Amino acid sequence: MSSNTRPRATRDVNSVVVIATWMRRVGLPLAILAWTGVALLILWLAGHVIQTLLLLTFAALFAYALAPAVKLLERVMPRFLAILLVYLVVLGALGVLLYLIVSTAIAQVISLSDYVRFLLTPGKGGQLTPLEQTLRSLGLSQSQIASARDQVVASIEGFAGSVVPLLTGIVGAALDVILVAVISIYLLAGGARVSNWLRGNMPDQLQGRMRLLLDTLQRVVGGYIRGQLLLCGLIGILVGVGMQVIGVPFALLLGVLAFVLEFIPVLGTLVSGAICVLLALTKGWVPAVIVLVYFVVVHVIEGDVVGPRIVGKAIGLNPVVSLAALIAGAELFGITGALFASPVAGVLQALLIAVWIEWRATHPKEFQRAKDDLAETVEEVIAETPGEPEPPPKALP
Repeated sequence: MSSNTRPRATRDVNSVVVIATWMRRVGLPLAILAWTGVALLILWLAGHVIQTLLLLTFAALFAYALAPAVKLLERVMPRFLAILLVYLVVLGALGVLLYLIVSTAIAQVISLSDYVRFLLTPGKGGQLTPLEQTLRSLGLSQSQIASARDQVVASIEGFAGSVVPLLTGIVGAALDVILVAVISIYLLAGGARVSNWLRGNMPDQLQGRMRLLLDTLQRVVGGYIRGQLLLCGLIGILVGVGMQVIGVPFALLLGVLAFVLEFIPVLGTLVSGAICVLLALTKGWVPAVIVLVYFVVVHVIEGDVVGPRIVGKAIGLNPVVSLAALIAGAELFGITGALFASPVAGVLQALLIAVWIEWRATHPKEFQRAKDDLAETVEEVIAETPGEPEPPPKALP
């Protein structure tokens, strides 16, 4: 009987092995296919709700940016009144500023058609305008200049004629801004309760880490938004004032354009600089060269000095680390990587420091051993480094 049981057991084991092998070979592709389908479904859903996600993201960022002001006013008034006062002041100031900028910009865009026609039309007695002289020096004939003039004027007139669609787009954007403001108000009003719930309902061993994570996110994200707005405003003022002093037309419009484009890392200043140089060419080569040099200086100051310092200080990041993160993010992920490089680096820096402090506190012996090993290694390297050769002994007379 035992002899019959042994082959049967062997056959059962072989059957189990075959079934397991078959399931492994078939199950892995099925699992990959299933997860791929889930990922595609998530992407499909995200594509259909992308506008909603963007509005929620902007609302969260706006709430983070205004949270310190609300917290400051909350010391002397209820939280709801503090939120209402902050939003009335901020939205009122933004509304007045937007009205002044948009009305002036539309007037300047409409007058741009007449200005281009004036620039490209010869003066009295066949005199050439500065722009025409510049185009003639590049080898363009009078007929080519006239054709280019007609095309540019037609394009600008077509743009000026589309003021109604432009106003419709502005109204739609204004409604989105109002929606973002309303959502951010709810986030500010209820965000503290959510944060307190997360802090209080976490296990005891995780409460400290959750508190650190929430505080770090609030400090870094809010600081980054405030620093980026400050940097964009500074660049817009520098461009507007600089173009006004140099004599480039439509200086206010160029300043607003520089403010908007500055939100695009790396490329923003370059694009606004190219537009300003092209407009400066209408005044001749000398103003164009001056504008080019001016923008090179502004770009260097913005990218290597002021930008890392303002944004880095706002999120608690060293300017050198902020600049290195910006370069690495741009190299790895392009403009998107450059845009989020500084806040991500700030969060990672804070978390790494916290992990290091916690490990040092919970493992004092290992920390002291690692510290002693590092000191011995440094001493060995210093001892092995050759010093200055001793001078040969002087020969006896």
